[in-house]
Amino acid sequence: MSGPRDREGGAGARGGAGGHNLRRTSQLTQEEADAVRSAVAVSTRVDGVEPIGDGPMRSLAGGAGTRHLLVHDGSGRLLAYANIEAPGTPHAMVEAFVVPDARGRGIASALLHAATTEAGSQGRIWAHGDGVAARAVAERMDMDVRRELLQLSRPLTDPALPPSRMPEGISFRTFRDADEDELLRVNNAAFSWHPEQGGWTSGDFDEHRAQPWFDPDGIFLAFDEAQPGALLGFHWTKVHAARGDEPALGEVYVLGVDPGAQGRGLGSALTLVGLEHLRDQGLATVMLYVEGDNTAAVNTYTRLGFTRARADVAYGWSS
Repeated sequence: MSGPRDREGGAGARGGAGGHNLRRTSQLTQEEADAVRSAVAVSTRVDGVEPIGDGPMRSLAGGAGTRHLLVHDGSGRLLAYANIEAPGTPHAMVEAFVVPDARGRGIASALLHAATTEAGSQGRIWAHGDGVAARAVAERMDMDVRRELLQLSRPLTDPALPPSRMPEGISFRTFRDADEDELLRVNNAAFSWHPEQGGWTSGDFDEHRAQPWFDPDGIFLAFDEAQPGALLGFHWTKVHAARGDEPALGEVYVLGVDPGAQGRGLGSALTLVGLEHLRDQGLATVMLYVEGDNTAAVNTYTRLGFTRARADVAYGWSS
């Protein structure tokens, strides 16, 4: 359902997608993965928004728990792709897109019907940017909004960042390998309710550590000086490399505070420490994602000068 300009109608034949070849697999070949990455880059340039998120992009390299649906024309050229995470479970998520020059042929609706069949009735379909076409497809499939993820952004230099203040009795430093267990503990406590961020294991962390953008000096940890071994919170920053005419972009990738440490001003303090780090690397802008119904977090970021840039929406069927 990705691509704000995707205008698709009609249903394809069973086993196909708009009359084209549909391949289903749990493991992409290297050639297939490279073709999806190239198609993502093209769609991003045309639509101004990435058609699939970080999780599906990482899954292209392999891993358990993901199904891939690929639509090809008669010559073998990739026309569309769908990624189904945790198919057949209550946490199933679908992200899909059609390459720009193949739109308008009935491929998107047929592909989404195939993907949601694999995902199950509790599955969700993400629409990045939530354009008019995505809402129209959701309406045709009798789906409604189940979740909204806001993208907020702000400049890093003008207006200037608010001055950072270290809460009394708290010390900050950057990540070391020995901190992994504590970081996972705080992450899972802070995001126990979150379908993607909660329940992380060492394997999840290792998957992120293997990414080219991973930088331990961009993960900031807060400790109580009276208990220096117990992590209170962390701010994991990320830098998106420059791409074409688009400059590098900073991100508040994960900000987590132990529920037992709430109320000590750690959220704002950690946020500003990370923003200063990104600013000092010469980045002009920073962005983040936050759940639309997380009013407290949205208010915190608004006070820090963030404004709404876009919304990604998960559509699904009512239980």
